[in-house]
Amino acid sequence: MILTTTPSIEGRSIREYKGIVTGEAILGANVFKDIFAGIRDLVGGRSGTYERELGNARKIALAELEQSARELGANAVVGIDLDYEVLGQSNGMLMVTASGTAVVT
Repeated sequence: MILTTTPSIEGRSIREYKGIVTGEAILGANVFKDIFAGIRDLVGGRSGTYERELGNARKIALAELEQSARELGANAVVGIDLDYEVLGQSNGMLMVTASGTAVVT
């Protein structure tokens, strides 16, 4: 399965458009991670914990998007857009949404 943010795939023609597909991941941030991330923010540097959580959420969203495309009979998804949001009281949840167009090349 080809996944791309571009509207086309170089060297391939889109033969059929199957429709819009999406994938979502919502992950909760644990209190201890928040405390250590806050300390890291105070002293400077990167928060490895949040970077790992963000990467994990992105992988889950893209895997769901790919599965939805397969179910439609597609072999690629073009025009993928990734959106990131924080949700919940005190922004304790991380949401990643992936959307794109399932196609047959």
